[in-house]
Amino acid sequence: MTGDRDNATDRAGTPRPSPLTAHIQRQLQRIRAADRRRPAVWDGLLTTFWILFAVLDVSSRGWRTVAIDPSVSPRLVLLLSAAFSAPLLWRRSHPLAVLLFMTPFALVNVWTGAVIQAAFLQEIVVFNIALRLPLRTLALSGGIVLAPLAIGSAHFPEHWNQLFVPHLYAFVLASLSGIVFRTRKEYTEALVDRANRLELERDQQAQLAAVAERTRIAREMHDIIGHNLSVITGLADGGAYAAAKSPERAAQALDAIGTTSRQALAELRRLLGVLRDPPDRADRTPQPTLDDMDTLLTGVRTAGLPVRLSSRGTPPDVPPTAGRQLTVYRVVQEALTNTLKHGGGHSALAAEVTLTYRPNELEAVITDNGTPAPGAAAPDGTGQGITGMRERASLYDGTVETGRPTGTGWRVRLRLPLEDSPS
Repeated sequence: MTGDRDNATDRAGTPRPSPLTAHIQRQLQRIRAADRRRPAVWDGLLTTFWILFAVLDVSSRGWRTVAIDPSVSPRLVLLLSAAFSAPLLWRRSHPLAVLLFMTPFALVNVWTGAVIQAAFLQEIVVFNIALRLPLRTLALSGGIVLAPLAIGSAHFPEHWNQLFVPHLYAFVLASLSGIVFRTRKEYTEALVDRANRLELERDQQAQLAAVAERTRIAREMHDIIGHNLSVITGLADGGAYAAAKSPERAAQALDAIGTTSRQALAELRRLLGVLRDPPDRADRTPQPTLDDMDTLLTGVRTAGLPVRLSSRGTPPDVPPTAGRQLTVYRVVQEALTNTLKHGGGHSALAAEVTLTYRPNELEAVITDNGTPAPGAAAPDGTGQGITGMRERASLYDGTVETGRPTGTGWRVRLRLPLEDSPS
């Protein structure tokens, strides 16, 4: 029984059709595809088949077995048979018009007592009406088909059961069949449309996720490379200046450059490793938090920028989320990097970082006393680094303000709502 169950389902556990059902489905799909490619050929074959069937019925005089009046002229019977079968060529394009065309011949058929079997071809047209047109049109077609039968039943009251009942049953069967096929067709089309929309939405979501991931990676790369290269540049400049007077200081600068370079490489390997390695092998080293602020400032001081850290207010009992702490860390890192790059490099250059805790907000203010060096481009608030600060802050409904409050120096102010802030 286990083998039978395995054969009846695929690897995902979805039931598979039997070989006979799968074969029938494939053949039906081929027939539908051929019909869609050449509908006129299919309509012509079907119409020709029923014309030949009607002519055979007339030539073999098989119609006499059910006729009320067998003395009806064979020519009339042939005319009626052609009138019921030939218009089937337009049954899909103009079904209601075809049914109306057949109506007078249906009346002649029952009034003369010929009662030929070709009259049942009206139900093929009824099926197409039920398949394609509104239900009110189907109800109208019922009146068109049954009205001549009612008149014929009044003309031959003793044969009303033979005239009316079989066509009534045939009309009901054709109508229900058309409705069932129509329902299945619309349901299948709805499933296909939904699958297409879901596939489109999936692709759009993947594209949006890729764009967001590229933006995040670019921001992280900018923070890591920009900060560490600025520190290394400061150390190299200081080491070159001190080499002539104090070789020991130059050696210390080289050691600091090596340490900073290794830290930058480690962070880059961690970032790229997450992209390259499978999730179970990727480096899961935590992102920097507020507890790593002292390490960050130590590296900046080593690069030659004196930095003072102060804190105001009472930190909340529940620390800010990891994402908020990373945002504060990166904003402070980027602001100090800009000071190293654009502060002018004078001997009195210094910076200050102030963290202020409020009940619903954490504020970080980074200020320096630098002035742009002659010919150097000062930050104008539109660079990639400052844009990255604002993007990070906006993830948590925070804001970043930059500028020169007193004409000299540069200030960056980050205001970040805590997670318990009212929405």
